[in-house]
Amino acid sequence: MDTPMIPGPKDAGEREVLEKLMAIRDQLQLRKLDRTTYVRTHDVMVLYNQTIEQVKTLGEIRKGKAVEENRVDRVVDSVFQLLSLFFMTIGRNNEAPAAYALTSTIKRLLDHLAESNLFSAQDLESMSQTLDHLSGIVHNSASTKPAPFLETLIVQRIERCRASLSHLQKKIEDIAEPLRPTADKLISILRQMAVINTKSKFSPSEIHKREAELREVGEKRKNGQFVDENGNVLKGSQAVSNLLERCLEYTKIILEKNGQVPDKWRPIYDILVGIRNELDKLSLTQAWSLRETDLYDYQRQLDRIDESRKDGNWIDDQGRPAELYVQRTLLYLIRRSYGYIYHLMISSEPVSEALLPIYNQLQTLKRCLVEVKNSGGVTSVRELYPYSMKLHSIDNMRVDGKFMVGEDIPEGQGSVTELLAECFDLNYELRVAAESADTPTPPEPQAEAQSLPELES
Repeated sequence: MDTPMIPGPKDAGEREVLEKLMAIRDQLQLRKLDRTTYVRTHDVMVLYNQTIEQVKTLGEIRKGKAVEENRVDRVVDSVFQLLSLFFMTIGRNNEAPAAYALTSTIKRLLDHLAESNLFSAQDLESMSQTLDHLSGIVHNSASTKPAPFLETLIVQRIERCRASLSHLQKKIEDIAEPLRPTADKLISILRQMAVINTKSKFSPSEIHKREAELREVGEKRKNGQFVDENGNVLKGSQAVSNLLERCLEYTKIILEKNGQVPDKWRPIYDILVGIRNELDKLSLTQAWSLRETDLYDYQRQLDRIDESRKDGNWIDDQGRPAELYVQRTLLYLIRRSYGYIYHLMISSEPVSEALLPIYNQLQTLKRCLVEVKNSGGVTSVRELYPYSMKLHSIDNMRVDGKFMVGEDIPEGQGSVTELLAECFDLNYELRVAAESADTPTPPEPQAEAQSLPELES
């Protein structure tokens, strides 16, 4: 994706840095598209080090100067986004550069949650845990030691996310705890309706079902307020009532439009539906089909569409803003897609794509062995032969204890070895249990029916 058109740098030194950074970005793009071989750690680190050198040079050029953001800053961001995803691809998820792309996605999600004012405690809890995890990674990463400015940059991004998160958490605290499940239910219903609205075949009956659920929630109020057992108005009652009315209004709009987006907005709608559907498929087949760098193009497309809004809405060719139905529909698709990207990033395993086939096979074996164990084990050791043979065949792939790919030792050795050991342990437990069940129990000695005859005197 091209960097959005903004002013180029005026300084000759910055222009030189820009050219070199664009060359690095082009190499990363080409490597991202190459599926003929796996991504090698060495290749990524060479480009990472070149990027660090250029950013250091840029910092020296700008030292003591007041500089407005120009195209160099955008290209720096693009390069770090790509490098971040490449770090995930090579299995270096627990190093600071890998955190860069994730902080971008979290900030986008938080901004959208704040704009829509629709979120649950569960939404925020996941991102809070992720930010805590990223903080630990950044402070303990060896990758940022030669580049302290990168550590500072990522820490600042994390803190901005935390500030946004804190603001949203305060809004949840404004709702009494007994009322929060009701608010969460309303948000869930609203999201379900948004899904139904963007299906290829619109179903009014599904919307009517959700409308009935909303009316059930409304009937729990007394004199228009949510109250406790003693009849006291609960804190946040008005906010939740407003949310209920918002949901009911949305049902009317959806039913009126019948899932039809006006033709002039159809091109954007089709692009967003396509992105949403592709990311949905990736979330189902992630372990086998995802290369984390694939997420770059999706994110850039979403960023461009999201940033094309003016005052929060899209403007047509005649300068008119999109109607409410169109705005909400497009925003839902953008937010859902960002949500998928976030999920795919945090689900990424710290294993190089070169070792993923082995890692995925071991995960499948582990699931099977756990399922066998939970269902009562096996009746015969022979039933474990297929698992044992597969485990030994994988174990025999190691050279001096390492899984090699040619002359390379891909990242993620510890994760794969640990998973292999877990599978061997499970297999051993099942074998011992089966052998114990097969061992015949020796018969108990029978008590003598009669006592020995007395000696004659």
